[in-house]
Amino acid sequence: MTLTDLTLVTRDEAAASAAVACCGPLTRETISAADAEVFARRLKALADPARLRLVSIVAASEGQEACVCDLIEPVGLSQPTVSHHLKILMDAGFLTRSKRGTWAYYKLVPGSLDAAAAPLVTV
Repeated sequence: MTLTDLTLVTRDEAAASAAVACCGPLTRETISAADAEVFARRLKALADPARLRLVSIVAASEGQEACVCDLIEPVGLSQPTVSHHLKILMDAGFLTRSKRGTWAYYKLVPGSLDAAAAPLVTV
């Protein structure tokens, strides 16, 4: 390649060309700052291996509901630790709790896992 084969481009022309090449138009509305805070809290609740296992076990149980007594052994944690994780999942809106006698039953909130992924899904 010789010097005559090269095309000179000014710095402004290069910057304008790079801006067009890298920044396409938005294809959908972005998440607001307030919604991002809520979304981050929900994701943080799931961002723990034990909690992911607990949600998975409840979701796979009949009626998407499980007794706390059935959740302790599969995750290999103590009852207080499992209860702590379940409370975090409840506070984040993934599970509901109902008491039957001395046992607590946890049920997956319908659509909660889909809603957790919704801001990240592209159409």
